[in-house]
Amino acid sequence: MKPLVSDSPHIRGKRTTRGIMLDVLIALLPATVVGCIYFGGAAVASIAISIAAAVVSEVVFRLIKREKIKDILAKFDLTSVVTGLLLALTLPPQAPWYVPLLSSVFAVVVVKMLFGGTGKNIVNPAITGRVFAFIAFQSVMVSGWIAPSIGAISPVAATGASGAVSTGATELTSMLGGNELSVSLLDLFLGTGVAGSIGETCKLALLIGGVYLVVRRVIKWEYPVIYIVVTGLVASAIGKDIGLFLPSILSGGLFLGAIFMATDYVTSPHTRAANWIYMALLGVVTAALRAATKIEVVSFAILLMNFFVPLFNAYLRPRVFGAPSFAAKLKSKLAAAREKRSAAGKEDAQ
Repeated sequence: MKPLVSDSPHIRGKRTTRGIMLDVLIALLPATVVGCIYFGGAAVASIAISIAAAVVSEVVFRLIKREKIKDILAKFDLTSVVTGLLLALTLPPQAPWYVPLLSSVFAVVVVKMLFGGTGKNIVNPAITGRVFAFIAFQSVMVSGWIAPSIGAISPVAATGASGAVSTGATELTSMLGGNELSVSLLDLFLGTGVAGSIGETCKLALLIGGVYLVVRRVIKWEYPVIYIVVTGLVASAIGKDIGLFLPSILSGGLFLGAIFMATDYVTSPHTRAANWIYMALLGVVTAALRAATKIEVVSFAILLMNFFVPLFNAYLRPRVFGAPSFAAKLKSKLAAAREKRSAAGKEDAQ
């Protein structure tokens, strides 16, 4: 089939999908390392299983399509590695081995490969895999191991009398249920002494990764900021208490979702203006669903908004190269209106 080539000018660059995915993996390293330190071998095993399942799923799918090994290696762009790692970071460390395994297979095969592979999926694979895990294995997804408190170097600090790492409802779930925070804002920021998924607890580690992506120009800084700030403001408005702002944004998986998932190239709008609206709506939806369900819903909110991205792309299209901007068009129309009023005034005077 003859490839479809659009009209010039064409923009060429050295950045590749594999290079961008490598940057994302580097950005995820701080949260991954901290998660493994906080939750120990269980987190390491879950991450390894998730990544391996994602990569093997893609390779096996291509082999079933009778693709040659050299072609598979040439097409391997690290997207399945990123999907597997991101998915693992959204899972609680106590999840049995089959949860990251089956969730990764679902994310890669059903959400990505069946739709045509990289760039063809209509929703974020990692997010959808997390939602699949929540629905299919809800009994192990509703609580999380508690990370060690400040000063502790292993999960032993969070053990109970039985010696097993303690589990409990996340701070977000407790707060949404009307309870006061049992930890400080500093604990929420560092992820110490709180329950949660492997990669969501330490906000400092996620911010370090986010700054790296901004410096590398993989994402624009305002996108996650808009999502996070709007979520906090709407949560404060719903609760009629501005004091809810910081607990709302520092609890749950908001930072992980805002920095690494909502900014996904394939499942976010094409234009800057559309992304501003998209991120703001994500914040509203997240805060509203949190208030209504009393649980963490970042993954559900992003998945829901993914379905509206084609509408954003259809009605908020990029400006044609060389065409006047919206501001220039508005200025031209205002000038024309002034000239028309001026001409009408002269006619009346005559």
